[in-house]
Formats: sequence, C-alpha cells, structure tokens
Amino acid sequence: MPKTISRDFPLSEITLRRYEKPYNMPRRELIRKICLSVGLLQPGDSRDIVVDVLHVLHNASKDKKLLNSEDIKKQATELRKKSNLPLKGVASSNIRRQLKRLRELYLVEKLKNDYRITEFENMNILFEEKIEKYYLAAIIKRVQEYFQELKH
Repeated sequence: MPKTISRDFPLSEITLRRYEKPYNMPRRELIRKICLSVGLLQPGDSRDIVVDVLHVLHNASKDKKLLNSEDIKKQATELRKKSNLPLKGVASSNIRRQLKRLRELYLVEKLKNDYRITEFENMNILFEEKIEKYYLAAIIKRVQEYFQELKH
C-alpha cells in the first residue's frame, strides 16, 4: 500500500521583499513595487492586473468612492490601455480573484457588492495597523511557538 503524505496548509502567510527606495517613481510603478513587496506579485510576472486593481481603488479612495467589480474591471482596462500594456487578466473572474487577495491582506474591504481601500485609510497606515501589527505579528508569534516547542 502506498504511503500517504499529509499536506500542511498554512492558516496564513505573507511574503515580504525589500527593494530600492522609492525616489520619484511614477504612480503605477510605486503600486507595482508595493504589490511585489508584499507578495501580491512575483518578480518578473507579466500578469500584473493586481497592480491596476489596487491603482483603481487607490484613485477612488481619494474621493471616498466605492466601486463594484465591473467598475474596477473597466477602469483597470483603461489604465492598461493608457500604459500600452497587454490586456492580460482583465476577465471579471480574475478581477474578483485579485480583489479577494487584496482583502486577505486587509488592504481592501467589501461592503455589500462594492469595494474600497479599507476604511478609505492611507495605505501606509493600513500596512502598519493591519499587516505589520496584526497579520505579521500573528505569524511571527506562531513561528516562535514552534521554536519554543522545539526546545523541550
């Protein structure tokens, strides 16, 4: 009888990367670096619609505007056209998947069928409060528990 290998599924995970300081970057490139820095995008990945989704929501946040997934899709498509980028990943199902990923990092929230940057808050505050102090701290605490258990 073949041996069954159990699979370990993480309760939560985050990838953090460090890049050069953000001096005079165009807005889209800055958002792209944020996505790369927190693992929403992989280095060299040409399928970067998550950048445009976050860009659209960030722009809407300035006017405290909620957007549904179709509005986000339309605006993300327009951003890609203006930047002469291929229209990869603009299917409605993929837009919703990217919104889910942004929600899992607490950067975006859903209210009924609309989305916004969480509480229309500044992104740097969201990173500090939601990712650094809450999400990352919980992951670090659990890893520490594993190391602590190992010393017994």
